[in-house]
Amino acid sequence: MVSTLGVAVVGFGWMGRVHTQAYARVPHHFPQLPLRPQLVSVAEEVPGRAEEAAAQFGFASTTRDWREVAADPRVQAVSITAPNFLHREIGVAMAEAGKHLWIEKPVGLTATDAGAVADAVAKAGVQGTVGFNYRNAPAVQTARDLIASGELGTVTHIRIRLFSDYAAHPDGALTWRYEKERGGSGVLGDLASHGADLARYLLGDIASLTADTAVFIPERARPTGATAGHTRATGGELGPVENEDYVNCLLRFASGARGVLEACRVSVGEQNNYGFEVHGTKGAVFWDFRRMNELGVSRGTSYQDQPVATVYVGPGDGEYGAFQPGAATSMGYDDLKVIEAYRFLRSVAEGTPHGATLDDAVHSAAVVDAMARSAQSGTWVNLV
Repeated sequence: MVSTLGVAVVGFGWMGRVHTQAYARVPHHFPQLPLRPQLVSVAEEVPGRAEEAAAQFGFASTTRDWREVAADPRVQAVSITAPNFLHREIGVAMAEAGKHLWIEKPVGLTATDAGAVADAVAKAGVQGTVGFNYRNAPAVQTARDLIASGELGTVTHIRIRLFSDYAAHPDGALTWRYEKERGGSGVLGDLASHGADLARYLLGDIASLTADTAVFIPERARPTGATAGHTRATGGELGPVENEDYVNCLLRFASGARGVLEACRVSVGEQNNYGFEVHGTKGAVFWDFRRMNELGVSRGTSYQDQPVATVYVGPGDGEYGAFQPGAATSMGYDDLKVIEAYRFLRSVAEGTPHGATLDDAVHSAAVVDAMARSAQSGTWVNLV
């Protein structure tokens, strides 16, 4: 028997749209799910934006005040896709109101914020899923299985990269993303938080790290109106960029493995160049987000001159079979969010977590905070 679950979306920028589209697609790809999301309410403070969302996607009601969502008995689950500085307040309030949460990373400005939301979710007994979408790629899950199976031998080191040009243009508007009070960290929270989650997902806990950060575009123009995504602005008052454009971090894992995590939001010539390389004593595995459904895999007993094969993931890998019938037929970014929505709804239906949780968010935030402390002090920081 299929039942409906009243859902709301708080914050309707690009990510709010992505969540909404994922809810709409879940029944198509996962018809066995005993819950069907019903779009009840959308909250967005920018005038007219919620009404546009309702007209396009069919939300039953709109509001400019997220508190009305918390008080709405029709709403049983909430996507929180508002700016970072609102994550803690909204997340805690929704959990205390008995709403299940699908919340975007980094879950607040600090590990303390993420911990407060995690505590509220645990106390309320609701489910909490976090938007670490890259771990949902079937190829990433396959890489994790290869590592865990021992086919690569003992893992020795990993390199994780997250390079983007979304902030590379000097006319990029000085939005909340560049302010410490509202955005918290810069590329640390935006991209390195994904890298920290992937590192732990693949190799386990990080024991210590040392990091260096830099700001390469120190001033930007303040926007004169509402923004969404990465808006450009010219002619406005210049203001300082208060958080980092770049981070380079050395990692030591509890297992003894070593790692490098590098992220930059102003990398000219790089469009979402995200990926990792994992090396072990017998083999290696390589993943590039831009070729999301492929893995480079080296395994065997040659050690030297051992070839790398291209492996295309297929229906037996992760949730690939819910989207395509055979290997080498592409999946895309939005499909990862459909998987995330499915795991969130499955968590609600079964009362047990599936996918990335608030605990994962707390661990990632602790790593990001440690990077910031290390960059300031110039020293190694212990996490365990």
